[in-house]
Amino acid sequence: MEDADVDDKGLPKAGAGKKIARVGLNVASSIPFVGGILSAAAGAWSEAEQDAVNKVFQQWIQMLEDELRDKAQTIVEIMARVDIQDERIKARIESDEYQALLKKAFHSWAKIDSEAKRQKIRNLLSNTAVTSVSSDDVVKLFIDWLNTYSDFHFEVIGEIYRSGQITRGEIWRNLGRPDVREDSADADLYKLLISDLSIGRIIRQERQTDYYGNFVKKPTTKKRNVGVRDNKMKSAFDDEDYYVLTDLGQQFVHYAMNELVPRIEFKEEVA
Repeated sequence: MEDADVDDKGLPKAGAGKKIARVGLNVASSIPFVGGILSAAAGAWSEAEQDAVNKVFQQWIQMLEDELRDKAQTIVEIMARVDIQDERIKARIESDEYQALLKKAFHSWAKIDSEAKRQKIRNLLSNTAVTSVSSDDVVKLFIDWLNTYSDFHFEVIGEIYRSGQITRGEIWRNLGRPDVREDSADADLYKLLISDLSIGRIIRQERQTDYYGNFVKKPTTKKRNVGVRDNKMKSAFDDEDYYVLTDLGQQFVHYAMNELVPRIEFKEEVA
């Protein structure tokens, strides 16, 4: 195909006819089955369909380019935060174990759907390069959490960490959330979120422990007959029971929500 028939991304221009199926994307030319599909469609696609396919490919290529740029930015920011001259850190970064963590973090990059999550991945990979508070198996679990939970989950974790101990109602209000009905979708979502974090062993209700770290059962109290009983279920925004981070949750905050100060500052060059 002549250069005049393609745009700056190597895609056939509208009106280039059925050459699209023979040429397709330069990016996809190295993938055998893609070329076969495009060739098979040569006699079936109209020029309008070919133009529509071009637009879809352009959007997907842009998505891949954005993902690659984000990964590159993350790696650069990690390198700016660790001391490569330190032999221990250098050995850690070059180790198979650290490379496995790096691959795991980047494998499901499409699930990193916000800048806040990208920064947590950066913090996690930076901190695990310089400290060994948690085992690599635990760090892998933290990576899974970043893929599984939403920014709202992490906001709740952060609020519990800042407060030490806090009720569900206080968390909701501290995060600036509006008052909603108990039977609303927002209340159901919040209860589900608290349940997610509790089942995931990230948060728990505050309990006393003995000298050996064993949890002590709460003493049972006899209910007095006061004449009028409260028949309401426990509120999603309860202000009686306090929540704290588990030790696992504390380690997650240390790795993913504490940022190492950059040792090197980069300035974006303006053309």
